[in-house]
Amino acid sequence: MRKPGLTAALFTDKSPERNSLFWIGIVLTGAIVLLAPFHPLFLAGLILTVPLLVICLIDLAQSEHSLRRNFPGAARFRWFFEWLRPFLRSYIVESDLDGRPFSLDDRSLIYARAKGTVDAHPFGTELDVYDGEYEWLAHSVVPNPAADKEMRVHVGSDQCAKPYSASRLNISAMSFGALGANAIEALNLGAKKGGFYHDTGEGGLSPYHRRHGGDIVWELGSGYFGCRTKEGRFDPELFRERASSDQVKMTEIKLSQGAKPGHGGLLPGVKVTKEIAETRGVPEGQDCLSPPGHSAFSSPKELVEFAARMRDLSGGKPVGIKLCVGYPHELFAIVKAMLATGITLDFIVVDGAEGGTGAAPQELSDRMGMPLREGLIMARNALVGSGLKSRIRLAASGKITSAAGMAMHAALGADWCNAARGFMFSLGCIQSMRCHTDTCPTGIATQSAARQRGLVIPEKAERVARFHKSTIAALHEIVVSAGLNSPDEFRPWHLRHRINVAEARQMDELYPFVEEGELLAGTSHERLRRWWDDADPDSFRRRV
Repeated sequence: MRKPGLTAALFTDKSPERNSLFWIGIVLTGAIVLLAPFHPLFLAGLILTVPLLVICLIDLAQSEHSLRRNFPGAARFRWFFEWLRPFLRSYIVESDLDGRPFSLDDRSLIYARAKGTVDAHPFGTELDVYDGEYEWLAHSVVPNPAADKEMRVHVGSDQCAKPYSASRLNISAMSFGALGANAIEALNLGAKKGGFYHDTGEGGLSPYHRRHGGDIVWELGSGYFGCRTKEGRFDPELFRERASSDQVKMTEIKLSQGAKPGHGGLLPGVKVTKEIAETRGVPEGQDCLSPPGHSAFSSPKELVEFAARMRDLSGGKPVGIKLCVGYPHELFAIVKAMLATGITLDFIVVDGAEGGTGAAPQELSDRMGMPLREGLIMARNALVGSGLKSRIRLAASGKITSAAGMAMHAALGADWCNAARGFMFSLGCIQSMRCHTDTCPTGIATQSAARQRGLVIPEKAERVARFHKSTIAALHEIVVSAGLNSPDEFRPWHLRHRINVAEARQMDELYPFVEEGELLAGTSHERLRRWWDDADPDSFRRRV
């Protein structure tokens, strides 16, 4: 993909609002130059407009800020109002803790870590520690500074020939097409620099994922993009060829996505460019359908058998599934299928209903799917209760942007966490909520070459790597403070939740947590026992 230079940015931009200030300045300056000999006021105007034009040219040429490259001159008003924000906050601008889906405090922490600036917070917490939503982690009076700093996670059961050592924080699934080429490249280069993995999303393994050599987890959705036949079914030989790449470390079967569980997708033909068509293995210019369900399997046993086949085709690399938990008995049915067949998955990624997406029906985003914590606890209980947790790793995905969030999910059973929007913020995302319009102002969630010019790959890759490094370092500090050796030692009772002004509970008091093998032996938790009894390894339907 050719990346436009300064000339192309000025003369071929199809977004008319982008350089409007620049061209207005050109016209005004020209007029003032012509009129300057006739009146001294026009000469004064020239003194004002020329510096503005110089500022616009500087913005177009610099590589640090995407908005300034894409909106020369005009973008500086945003920084001006940010500077004024402390004075205007009470009247115009939202408070530090407001903002959805991410507050200003959340975003500011990511920006600071990505830029390598001070991420400390003065004058104490702004949170109300006595409201009904406050949570905290228990600490020890005997910290452990000798705690492991690497904190890597071994992924791969005894059925896996090529296990993988995963970071505790990785880039969650974001497809080429949803994100532009520059964003994909910057994320992958950042992953390479930082030693963590980059999930491709279900849109296929694009050249931009592979250009810089960062570790890849190849996600396969129901469209089997990148390894499909003309009819849209799974092509084992194409999969073998691409999954054998040294860069592909693991493969992941997407069953459902938190932001739009059970929902397929249709990419209109006008958006199926030559690059997207080649990446996905679909005809250029034709509608690209991602069905709601898979054609390669229809039962829990067929699912785990398909996973075993993928593991063999990839040369023994770890294979797992990603899902937003819906009916608990379906998750338990997958566990029973593993017990019945003897085939174990290597990992399970639990995606919460609070997870993000470029576009989804609002009703699905708001009301479908289980929130991450409940889903993670459900998956943890299923694996621990069936005696499989020692072989299968659990990952959590959904609105996780900080070390505190990682530690809290570790207490609920997660071995590592994946983040999508957090890494988008590290690229420079400003939460403009225009991901679905192809007019992302920072050049991240767009296919516009002119807008993507604002995102300079080497500079943004450094920010991605810094955000990851700083967050992992902060997680280590939390582990030290808790007196532990590793995040693996966090337990539900480390996490406390305030119920009301007078009462706080440990998480294991709020939710049932089973012991090793308890589901097999017969749990005393009525709901868990009912869901376990309802699960059928031969069918996703509820057993009656």
